[in-house]
Amino acid sequence: MDWWWQRQLEDDGIDALIHNQGRIVARAQLRAAGWSDPRISRGLRNRRWQAVHPGVYATHTGPVGYDERRLAALLYAGPEAAWSHYTAAEQLGLLKPDTSRPIYIAIPKRRRVKPQPGIVIYRDEHWASRRATVVPPRRKPADAVLDIVGLAHSTDEAAATIAQACQTGRVSPAQILRALTDRSRLRHRHALLPILNDVAAGSHSLLELRYLQDVERRHGLPTGRRQRAVDDGFTLAVELDGRLHLVPRQRWRDLDRDNRATLRAEATLRYGWFDITNRPCEAAVQALQILRRTKPVPTAKPCGPSCPVR
Repeated sequence: MDWWWQRQLEDDGIDALIHNQGRIVARAQLRAAGWSDPRISRGLRNRRWQAVHPGVYATHTGPVGYDERRLAALLYAGPEAAWSHYTAAEQLGLLKPDTSRPIYIAIPKRRRVKPQPGIVIYRDEHWASRRATVVPPRRKPADAVLDIVGLAHSTDEAAATIAQACQTGRVSPAQILRALTDRSRLRHRHALLPILNDVAAGSHSLLELRYLQDVERRHGLPTGRRQRAVDDGFTLAVELDGRLHLVPRQRWRDLDRDNRATLRAEATLRYGWFDITNRPCEAAVQALQILRRTKPVPTAKPCGPSCPVR
């Protein structure tokens, strides 16, 4: 069974391999380089090395950083291991690194790896087809995104993951859709299809997706061009502020005041997270008032008995 590091070891030697690995090394690598067990143990016994996981060492005595922990986990999990979930997404530039997360590793379903603190192991029968052809091994971008979606507790969380990943330009909705074909049991799978279509149409954040769904579609408003809605030559700009403001009532009063001024003059409406998630009907009413300055009059519908949209 081949390791992903064997070619580099043969070409450059063990010292270069340890250097390139941030001074992390596995017992399997040292043995492949011809080291005896007593020689390997000497570094630990003299306290010049430290064990990160069983059979994986840091060849220094200082703190073990996040990059080192990532590689140590990969080496510990064995020759067919690959970074997955958040760890792969970070390495692929789909998410910002978060050093508080554990290291996520995928291995073939037929294998078993003893758990270790700070490592989350997933056994996957589709391991080979979901691995990118890179070194060190990791998931393909679309599969890394779907790994994370499978952990999401809500559709909103799944949608935010997809929107954030696609916004980087390193993965597309079409790639994620193709990767869905062999994930029939994935959590939120049925909800992902319209979400991916909306992201493909230009929605760049969870807040934009919620505006599209809860304000425009639920109330039968014309669907705007992301990120600007245009109707019959008259422009309505809706600015969405994705920051979470902790005083939603005050936030709505401030925005409502600004938006009422806009209703009398210019055509820019501004909303934040709590406005769209807590008051989508009121936002729809304001958008409708602007749109009805145009001809023909746009249609709209209330989303329920108490909805103020008429």
